[in-house]
Amino acid sequence: MISSTERAAGRGGAACRRPVLVSALVVSCFLAGCGRGDGPRRFEVSGKVTFDDMPVPAGRIQFEPDTSKANKGPAGYARIKDGTYSTQQTGKGTVGGPHVVVILGFDGKPRPGVELDSGTPMFPEYRSTVDLPEEPTTKDFDVPGKKTEHSTSPGG
Repeated sequence: MISSTERAAGRGGAACRRPVLVSALVVSCFLAGCGRGDGPRRFEVSGKVTFDDMPVPAGRIQFEPDTSKANKGPAGYARIKDGTYSTQQTGKGTVGGPHVVVILGFDGKPRPGVELDSGTPMFPEYRSTVDLPEEPTTKDFDVPGKKTEHSTSPGG
């Protein structure tokens, strides 16, 4: 018959081994790629963004799956710099399929005393739709309209 002290010691030994087994499982999972999955497969999108036939100096482009057309998944996004963007360099790719595209464009001239500033908006938030392939692709956007009086004034 096993005494209660021996049983406690036996459980204690198993309890001491448990953290080692859990740690080994976590490391194995990490090395096998378990921790890398962030949802559905994404594809790189890159291209140019212009306004008034000029490159947009700074901004952000977002690709939101169009749920009205049964497209699901996470949004893709990228920074716009000097008229170009790439989800591979400064964001996350898209899931492909129909998307609503949202573009914010700025003059790229930071205002004094404003942290993380991209400057003055060049145009109101621009929205468009696009059907993206399930593969890396290039897509250029030309934001329609004319510069506002405010965005063309000297000094920003």
